Amino acid sequence: MNGVDEVWRWYKDVVLNKYAQFSGRAHRTEYWMFFLVNFLIWAGLNAVEGTLGIWGIFSGLYGLAVLVPSIAAAMRRLHDTGRSGWWVLLALIPVLGTIALLVLLALEGEPGANEYGEKPAPALPVVP
Repeated sequence: MNGVDEVWRWYKDVVLNKYAQFSGRAHRTEYWMFFLVNFLIWAGLNAVEGTLGIWGIFSGLYGLAVLVPSIAAAMRRLHDTGRSGWWVLLALIPVLGTIALLVLLALEGEPGANEYGEKPAPALPVVP
């Protein structure tokens, strides 16, 4: 399996299998692979919108479609670092809050179990 397939599998796992799963923990790889694909799709949609002169239509609909899994993935990622999912509200503070949240999302997860569950495995999800 090549790298693109693996990254795509991470994205599908977050969007389809864990759509609104706010409990548990998410490994850094799971979160950042989802973030990468999400950003690339958003950038591609913006490029298409710019070409067609219809700013915000496709990217806005896509943003609404992935809003819940994006928040859920961020909350699970914060759980992995031992923090409450409420820390995701830092994103509401302009600039500095977003930077602080990105730093928290990039931190190493706690070793072993914490109050949010067992340490997640970095392995790719099993696809039937």
